[in-house]
Amino acid sequence: MKKLGLIPKIILAIILGTLIGSYTPVPFIRIFRTFSSIFGEFLGFVIPLLILGFIVAGIAELGEGAGKLLGVTVGLAYCFTLISGFSALFVGRALLPSIVSHAGKVEEARKALKPFFEVKMPPIMDVMSALIFAFVLGLGIAKIQNKTLKDMATGFQQIITKLIENVVIPLLPLHILGIFANLAYTGEVRNVISVFWKVFIIIIAMHWIIMLIQFTVGGSISGKNPLRSLKIQIKGYLTALGTQSSAATIPVNLQCAEEIGTTKGVRDFVIPLCATVHLSGSTITLTTCAMAVMLLNGMPIDMSAMAGFIAMLGVTMVAAPGVPGGAVMAALGILKSILGFNEAFLGLMIALYIAQDSFGTACNVSGDQAVAMVVDAIQKKWNKKAGKVS
Repeated sequence: MKKLGLIPKIILAIILGTLIGSYTPVPFIRIFRTFSSIFGEFLGFVIPLLILGFIVAGIAELGEGAGKLLGVTVGLAYCFTLISGFSALFVGRALLPSIVSHAGKVEEARKALKPFFEVKMPPIMDVMSALIFAFVLGLGIAKIQNKTLKDMATGFQQIITKLIENVVIPLLPLHILGIFANLAYTGEVRNVISVFWKVFIIIIAMHWIIMLIQFTVGGSISGKNPLRSLKIQIKGYLTALGTQSSAATIPVNLQCAEEIGTTKGVRDFVIPLCATVHLSGSTITLTTCAMAVMLLNGMPIDMSAMAGFIAMLGVTMVAAPGVPGGAVMAALGILKSILGFNEAFLGLMIALYIAQDSFGTACNVSGDQAVAMVVDAIQKKWNKKAGKVS
């Protein structure tokens, strides 16, 4: 099992959970239901810590950089992320209701089996307090550049990263197994799986479309052929599919940027930075998955709430750790505070997201190239103007 990647483990957990919930005695199913309940409580306790660990260090790090170039890069990456999120919102609003129309309510199925016992783990603060505190602290550190506070933020982020890598991620398959065992026991698992695969197709199609749009924008502004640039980027896309990590793909992405013709100084600055701040693929996935889970449970889709959710995603996922599922972990807080997700819905979100995490990462890193192409064109324009003035 240790040699298996996370995605095979998640798929195996779904299969085993379905079999256990369908064919084993109720007391045996309740064992996994009990674990899932305890892990859900633990996840609720960890969410504020995730918010503090990711956002504070991420914003503090963005306080340093290359002046105007930093602002342009971050602003452009955030605009691409917003466009991706709102595109997913409108596409999902148009397509998902017909896909999920006959599905049952997962929350009702979730309550059908009770755990043997419960362990309450109250979080140290609520999600909104954690978000506000993280923004205040992160922006404050970025402004004053206090080394001690910055080192503390970075150290705390490293602790939370280790918590995810060594505790949360390894136990996720068991948590998902418990969820699907319970769903299978109540007969709802067929509805859920029938929705999942259709949602995946929509998500991957949107990834490819948004990549084409981004490279078209980047090519038109930089004067480079977008189709040729996309062809060069295939190497980076496939690397991200295999590693599931934007950070691990940086060396290959830098090679692709060099082949595309992006200036060395720009690519060396923009590509590593965008591995942290540009998350178009993850935003498409999280927005679409959130809408699918809401419809699956009969929750109304409030467009204003979804707009706020998308706007916050681009901020909360900054500096999400380079581990599989890092983006969804960073997004758990706003899923809970803005969309009202409980532990059952969060568990389904994690399963949905991680099952296609590599495709979202590949879309993210590919879009980084488009950002670099635009920034390179802007930098050349600035240099040309400065040369004329002098």
